[in-house]
Amino acid sequence: MTKVFRILQLKGLGLPQGEIASSCAVSKSTVSKVLKKASELGIALPLSPSITEEQITQLFLQSQEEANIIPTRLNRVLPDFDYIRKELKRSGVTKKRLWTEYCAKCSASGQKPFMYSQFCYLVQQDQEKHRATMHIKRKPGEQVEVDWAGDPAYIVDLTTGELIKAYVFVAVSTFSLYTYAEAFLNQKELSWITAHNHMYQYFGGVAKILVPDNCKTAVLHTNQWYLQQLNPAYKEMAEHYNTVIIPARIRAPKDKPSVEGAVKLVSTQIIAALRNERFFSLAELNEAIWKKLDEFNRQPFQKKEGSRFEIFRDEELPLLAPLPATPYELAEWKKATVQYNYHIYCDGMLYSVPFEYIQRKVDVRLTSKTVKIFYNNNVIATHPRLYGRKGQYSTIEQHMPKEHQQYARWDGTYFRNWAKKLGPNIFKVVDGILNASKIEQQAYRSCIGLLNLTKKSSIKLLEKACEKALSYTTSPSYKTVKDLLDVLQKEPQEEVKQETTNAPRGITRGPAYYKRGHEQ
Repeated sequence: MTKVFRILQLKGLGLPQGEIASSCAVSKSTVSKVLKKASELGIALPLSPSITEEQITQLFLQSQEEANIIPTRLNRVLPDFDYIRKELKRSGVTKKRLWTEYCAKCSASGQKPFMYSQFCYLVQQDQEKHRATMHIKRKPGEQVEVDWAGDPAYIVDLTTGELIKAYVFVAVSTFSLYTYAEAFLNQKELSWITAHNHMYQYFGGVAKILVPDNCKTAVLHTNQWYLQQLNPAYKEMAEHYNTVIIPARIRAPKDKPSVEGAVKLVSTQIIAALRNERFFSLAELNEAIWKKLDEFNRQPFQKKEGSRFEIFRDEELPLLAPLPATPYELAEWKKATVQYNYHIYCDGMLYSVPFEYIQRKVDVRLTSKTVKIFYNNNVIATHPRLYGRKGQYSTIEQHMPKEHQQYARWDGTYFRNWAKKLGPNIFKVVDGILNASKIEQQAYRSCIGLLNLTKKSSIKLLEKACEKALSYTTSPSYKTVKDLLDVLQKEPQEEVKQETTNAPRGITRGPAYYKRGHEQ
């Protein structure tokens, strides 16, 4: 009887019979019969607000002709609609499953069930009765809803010719209904974050609230909606853009009606419009999507003035928060333990941290460009990210113990600069030692040994020893210089003794002194 009541309602609104038939999924002849019978029964149109569906049903059931208009099937058992509504909310439960159980129950009690199509129709009518919606008036710049379109687009593989699915991301600013769309090859985290970056660039600003679907890239799934947690990367992205994420409830499309409606329109006006075109790359497909998208956003509304673009430009854009200086870069989080060489091993590479954190567990944030290492939520090290050959080291000198820092500085330039400060001949000897080695590192010990001779001798004397060694050979060794320095260290001592022998004595003891001692 629901259809009879609906037919009368629509006729009362002035709709032609063809549109009434389409809306109620019946033939024009059925609409004509219902209207004729209503006239015979004296039912005035439009229907009075006081007339209920039950009253109309009773009036029509009183006539035997009603059975020829829309069969009542009073000999069949109605499903338990309360039970069906409850069960359909459970995961994996379908109308087909419930109809099968309904038929089995009818068979066990010797009653006749409805056919599956009739069963679905009755369930749908019941759902419509219990479906209550509330219109929420959105403020400009307040909210953006995002989702993946149900219908994919396609690109053609140049090698095989096969069709590859492209998933379309859809975002809607809920006040103006201004829409953004972009195709990706998958619905993974990187695509999800990239889509949001491009969305914000397209809008030219950031709304206060972001409402995503309950997908894994947005929400860490739990059994309780009110305890759900955001995906860390998605949460970090929201903080970067200074917006708040309020995910929709599971299987609750009414939580994001704007994007649900936009998804349907994008599917029909953009994806379906491009169905006969062939695209050989994602870039080609998106260029076509964005062209259609611009036309879509500039289409005038049917029931109000302006277009999506005009309302967004004039009323929403000025109220959006400004974009950050750079787009959000997707980060991957990992855990690591600081090794005894004060490095962590992450993604095949090694990155240093201050040596005080040896054996501590740390959190690692990796982007395409940087690696940040955290301990107790505090950044303790930042490195450029390494690529290529596994096992590469990124070491910051300040992270080393003092003795390791000194060793780490050792190279040819370090020793040459050190020698240059001491003297020209010392520099020549050090430079010669470094150049004489097939591998420079082989000479480091000789260089450090020679330069450390200043701890046992003066710089002046070492410079003289190097000068003398260079007079014998152009490439003197550490041992040669050391031997010459030992000789030069002795020479001044002998000269002092000679000078002391020939020098006049300041105080002398006379014979009387020794005579006096002898007498004692």
